[in-house]
Amino acid sequence: MGSKYIVRQPIKNTAKQIIGYEIMYHGENQAYGIEEAQSGSRDFAVADTVYNVLTQNADKSLKGSLNFMTFNTTLLMKKAPRLFEKTSLVIQIDDSVIIHPLAMHFVQQYAKEGYKIAVNEFQFVPRYISLMGDIDYIKLNFRTTSDAMLYNVIELAHKMGKLVVATEIINEDLYEKALDLNVDALEGSYVAETLATRAHSSGYLEGNFFRLMVAVTREMPDVEEIENIISMDATLTYGLLRIANSAYYAMRNRVTTIRQAVMTLGIGQLKQWVYLLSASNEQNEIDPASEEFLKLSFMRASFCSELMEWAQNMPISKGDAYLMGMFSTLNYLIDAPLEEILAQVPLPDEIREALLHHEGRCGKLYKLVLSYERADWGQINELAEELGIPSNRLTNLYFNCMDMVESTWQQLTSPVPDQEDPEGEAGEAAAPEAGAQAAPVAPTNAE
Repeated sequence: MGSKYIVRQPIKNTAKQIIGYEIMYHGENQAYGIEEAQSGSRDFAVADTVYNVLTQNADKSLKGSLNFMTFNTTLLMKKAPRLFEKTSLVIQIDDSVIIHPLAMHFVQQYAKEGYKIAVNEFQFVPRYISLMGDIDYIKLNFRTTSDAMLYNVIELAHKMGKLVVATEIINEDLYEKALDLNVDALEGSYVAETLATRAHSSGYLEGNFFRLMVAVTREMPDVEEIENIISMDATLTYGLLRIANSAYYAMRNRVTTIRQAVMTLGIGQLKQWVYLLSASNEQNEIDPASEEFLKLSFMRASFCSELMEWAQNMPISKGDAYLMGMFSTLNYLIDAPLEEILAQVPLPDEIREALLHHEGRCGKLYKLVLSYERADWGQINELAEELGIPSNRLTNLYFNCMDMVESTWQQLTSPVPDQEDPEGEAGEAAAPEAGAQAAPVAPTNAE
């Protein structure tokens, strides 16, 4: 029985901002949603497996974002789209559905109900053109479609108010071609590995920082609450560890955890540090690029930590694994090479080698997280086996992490409450423990 994974990969607009995700399924030696499902009993088997996995994870997989997923005839007849909110799902169909009269009846019904519809690999032929009234997105394979066809379809789509998504963008040449032809969004390995911009900023999340201010100014500060809040933010974690290991706090043993750093500074010094950050951040507000990196670091930290429950013979702790994922994007948040940044804080050599060179068993764990982000099915299987992680656990761990990250992120980025009520919602908001589960976003080259 082959391994089954569900991964989501980003779809970005021409400004390199994520507008949604493609939900990709891999199982029984095929990637559903990339390669067409085979006909007959095979098609039913694939549909049953996808349906069962989605039933268990529907509330997690499509939470907080617009998601594109390919539905074959069997899934449409099972009414699988109704597992999800219509505002968060785009139903993708391909030729096997378009030539099936009963399947198209279901598609038209979903369109009437308010679901968005996308057509994979649109063709300039009558059966596709006749669908224009029912669809919202046209997806074009830029690797296999001729330039003339691309031009004609994009021109028709825009005249009829449809959005065009360029797919299979695997290199810069295809990326530039898609921009020249005025597509509305893009996806593919090159897109997934291209972030909006290097942030060049040590900004942090305003909502999370406000909760930290509330926590440190309580009459009876809770060290565990403070630790949990800091553990959600890569720049806060890095800054705290760095100051705790500065000459001012010189100690016989280096401080290597958030808890140790909090205890080293003490509440009084911690308050001063927070106030200093507050003053500096007023002139250096976090930008969208930084938010993307912060969210990615949170996801990687949580996934690394959860994988440690199953990985065999690891030379680091679960908390160390959390820091490994958390620090993996620091070179994009701080304007310096990662090697130089990591030299400023005490980390186990295994983590340093994993982040810089992908070496050792920690390097394999980190590579597994990156491979899952990229939907690199072969690497996922190989690395999971080498680490002793049961492959059938990966999808649930991934979705549990993703669910937690999305929920926490929504909380962290919600409007800051009135500061006259510091004990209100912000002060009571629950934060995950350092090393608690969280989850992934878009695959990137931030490694």
